[in-house]
Amino acid sequence: MTADIDNALTEEIAAKVRAAGTSFYSAMRLLAPDRRNAMYAIYAFCREVDDIADDDGLTDQERHRRLTEWRIEIDRLYRGEPQHPVARALFPYMQMFDLRRDDFIAVIDGMEMDAVVIQAPSLAELDLYCDRVASAVGRLSVRAFGTREPQADTVAHHLGRALQLTNILRDLSEDASRDRLYLPREVLQQHGIDATQPQAVLKHPNLRAVCRDMAAKAENHFVKAQAAMRQCSKQAMRPAAVMGAMYHAILDKLIAADWRDLTQPVSVPKWRKLWIALRYGFL
Repeated sequence: MTADIDNALTEEIAAKVRAAGTSFYSAMRLLAPDRRNAMYAIYAFCREVDDIADDDGLTDQERHRRLTEWRIEIDRLYRGEPQHPVARALFPYMQMFDLRRDDFIAVIDGMEMDAVVIQAPSLAELDLYCDRVASAVGRLSVRAFGTREPQADTVAHHLGRALQLTNILRDLSEDASRDRLYLPREVLQQHGIDATQPQAVLKHPNLRAVCRDMAAKAENHFVKAQAAMRQCSKQAMRPAAVMGAMYHAILDKLIAADWRDLTQPVSVPKWRKLWIALRYGFL
């Protein structure tokens, strides 16, 4: 079965991504129209389920119910009967690029993990969380980019983890305000931090040492992602390279700031984003 593309729906999804003001939008503009619109639909799906997990106005039961509805919707999508607008936007590209059902389900599984309060998970739990909320998105993305080599999934594996660990290191204060702490307990304990309550951990004098260790883990994933990218199509990997470079720049700024002031926002200036886009998109 071949699905027709609903141009009005496609434009509606693209407008939502544009309005989100994310660096993702700049990276995806490098793609051909079908691939770009596939990525916008994937992003819209991720926002839908992420918003459910992050909605503090919902009870745990309501979050679970809404995420279960998305599991049902993914089943409809793969039966060729999508109902939700985002699923309908995904449908033609799911067929076109052979997007895998298991990766959509993994993202929902990750949001189930995020729907409850996370405080100092084990290293294994953190790695599983990163795989589900970030690397699974990467596995969907590389197919939309136009590559299905095993090395492309390796890019997704490492780049997803690098990006998610960077997010965690950037958002410590914001996460703590929601009673969440994603720093792994083994690393906390290595530096003499037995507490798991977010505010207590953030006030501990050894927090910066923990963050440096986690930054080194993120850096290692960036290096491995870049090595895997070199074994893939350069053109197909351009959006991944842009995203990687933008997040690597954030990690560099975090390392330079050394987590001295957790309330100070860390972001990449617009000129740097433009330089990255030019370097990876047009050179």
